[in-house]
Amino acid sequence: MKLPLFPLKLVAFPGEELNLHIFEPRYRQLIADVEKENITFGILVYSDHLMEYGTEVNLKEIHHRYEDGRLDIKTVGGKIFKMIDFENPMDGKLYAGGEVEFLENDYTVSNVQHLEFLFYLKEVLYLLKFPTDPDPETTTSFTYAHKVGLKLEEELALLKMTTESERQAFLISHFKRIIPAIKAIEKAKEKIKQNGHFKHLDPLSF
Repeated sequence: MKLPLFPLKLVAFPGEELNLHIFEPRYRQLIADVEKENITFGILVYSDHLMEYGTEVNLKEIHHRYEDGRLDIKTVGGKIFKMIDFENPMDGKLYAGGEVEFLENDYTVSNVQHLEFLFYLKEVLYLLKFPTDPDPETTTSFTYAHKVGLKLEEELALLKMTTESERQAFLISHFKRIIPAIKAIEKAKEKIKQNGHFKHLDPLSF
């Protein structure tokens, strides 16, 4: 399948709502074509160089049109793809495009692993003061992937995995690494806050 492509320094995940500010002429043309022809486009990951993987996105609405042609748009992520070839620009267009191949994704996961994943996810979100309680029925590895401290390269690695079981195992390992680090930072913050205050010291027996 051929898709108009929008390279960005971010990973768009399936089901994720993504708001974009469109200002370059080539991408204003891309969105005009998407709107007119009722087609999707692809957000292709750029990390130091163009990567092979990205996500098909659907245009939900044009949130705001500026007088100078700029746009604020709302999109939602769809299927993950691997780029087969890249054409920059597409014939007769200002923007790039290319042939893509969609990845098959297996979203099944054991109940035991899903419960472990949710346990650590809730702990991380609590420590990061993210005000939410993940719904066990609808939460997947993608739902909070942008909220849990992954680097762009780690988000891309997650995107390329084709089973929910593998993705959740990847995130559980990540959670186990970062939870002690977050707790240590919070402890250091508390210690710093106490500096300069009058301290109540317990008497020592020696």
